[in-house]
Amino acid sequence: MTESELKRFLQMAYSSENEACEWKEFKNLRHAVSGDRGNDIISYVSALANMNGGHMVIGVKDKTLEIVGIQDFHDYTPENIRLRILGKCPNLDSERLEIEVLSAEDTGKTVWVFHVPKHKLRLPVYAHDKAWQRIDDNLVEMRPERQAAILAESVEVEDWSAFALAGARLSDLDPVALALARAKFKEKNQNSTFAGEIDSWDIATFLDKAKITIQGQITRAALLLLGKPEASHYLLPHPAQITWKLEAEERDYRHFGPPFLLETTEVLRRIRNIKHKIFPDNQLLATEVSKYDTRVILEALHNCIAHQDYGMNARIIVTEKVDRLIFENSGNFFEGKPEDYFSGERTPRTYRNLWLANAMVNLNMIDTMGHGIHSMIIAQRRRYFPLPDFCTSEMGKVVLEIPGHVIDENYTKLLLERQDLELSKVILLDRVQKRQPITDEAATMLRKAGLIEGRKPNYFVSAKVAEATDTRPTYTLNRGLEKGRLKEFVLQHIGQFGPTSRLQLEELLFSMLPGGLTEEKKRHKVKNLLTEMRAKDKTIFSVKSGQDHLWCLAQDAASGVFNKKGG
Repeated sequence: MTESELKRFLQMAYSSENEACEWKEFKNLRHAVSGDRGNDIISYVSALANMNGGHMVIGVKDKTLEIVGIQDFHDYTPENIRLRILGKCPNLDSERLEIEVLSAEDTGKTVWVFHVPKHKLRLPVYAHDKAWQRIDDNLVEMRPERQAAILAESVEVEDWSAFALAGARLSDLDPVALALARAKFKEKNQNSTFAGEIDSWDIATFLDKAKITIQGQITRAALLLLGKPEASHYLLPHPAQITWKLEAEERDYRHFGPPFLLETTEVLRRIRNIKHKIFPDNQLLATEVSKYDTRVILEALHNCIAHQDYGMNARIIVTEKVDRLIFENSGNFFEGKPEDYFSGERTPRTYRNLWLANAMVNLNMIDTMGHGIHSMIIAQRRRYFPLPDFCTSEMGKVVLEIPGHVIDENYTKLLLERQDLELSKVILLDRVQKRQPITDEAATMLRKAGLIEGRKPNYFVSAKVAEATDTRPTYTLNRGLEKGRLKEFVLQHIGQFGPTSRLQLEELLFSMLPGGLTEEKKRHKVKNLLTEMRAKDKTIFSVKSGQDHLWCLAQDAASGVFNKKGG
């Protein structure tokens, strides 16, 4: 834009100086950032932040907005001046401080606009070790009454999901989702006094009774759970999306939007769920279990929807790997730590999205007693698989991993043979098999019970735990699975998913090899195993595909199935 166009834009966007807007000439930035206290950039940033945030335009004359431009930038750029300001202004919100660069094409004059966020809850922003504020046209040290107002701010947080959307109508809700919602609500309340009336309610009455809408107004929760796909624009800038991606040989992905009440089932259908056979030593027949429990998948997915921090405008991600499912949602764990809920005894006092959580309870999607994580733990335990865990979560992101394979056969056999084992010990043994740390007290208790061996920190599930039941489990994490089982797993995987690269097979088998081996030695073992299966057993063969080799079943080559599977 030209200089005259730039001036008109500034006059419209920042029309007057007030508590939320400052105009400053600052032609020379050398001493302007942190110079005279009360008359430099960081002092004005502090003052803007200590009200409700605002904007500071530099490179213009006060009162007239005549553009003079920044003539000496010193060594500052929009990026490093931001870091300088953050370093000089304690408590300033780094996530929302932005510097916008505007230039006049005809004169080359440059203006910077500092977009300053409001102070964090109950935290004044300082500059030169003082908090500042603006009173009329004056920048002054913060008055006691302003400081008291900031320190007394309410910690109440707006419920994103309860917000009523202007313009949204009942016609924006999906008829199929509405019918299912009514059926689930009726199932949930089948013993209530009003159960016989549910079918006779009109749609508006039903949605209000189910606490999905508020006095007939369509909430964000209503659109997430029941909205038509084309109505998701009401939720912008939030993407309102669940992304499923497959990280295996063929790689695939798909996005799912509202209505989530229906689409979570579609996500479930995308996940491949083969059968595993487990061979306990004290039984003649193998125990067959699915790779994943469908209830665990839906519980994890519904928890992501209920607890997502929607203010972060991010999608929910479900990643399917060869050996596990990974669920990611934005935000930190809202109350306590995930481990607090493993036993089923902890009850949360509040929820991030209370209206959405209540609606999902009324539609039988979740419970609000903190039992969801516990139910996933129990389901995995009953299937003799490693337990779900949140150990890869990080700041701003909750990550739940659900294993879909055996890590340590001793652990799996122990669950098969010791149905009476306390859940607290199962949880600790699960940490041992995953090479996660346990306390000295826990290690002492497990050792006295004969459940673990080894020295700190290299504990492993004991091979002697089943002697009392006349069994002889012969494998430990330190010894790994026997070669025959590894071969069976390779054949089962290729049979289910088709031609597979060695890299994928390494990812599949590494966790089943002895825990004391290095990555290089594990890689060498996998190479030898595949060579033996090709040259001696003649059960598999390899073909070149681009820069890689794919391993295929010998029987597929003989029957012509190989070409169908993509070889």
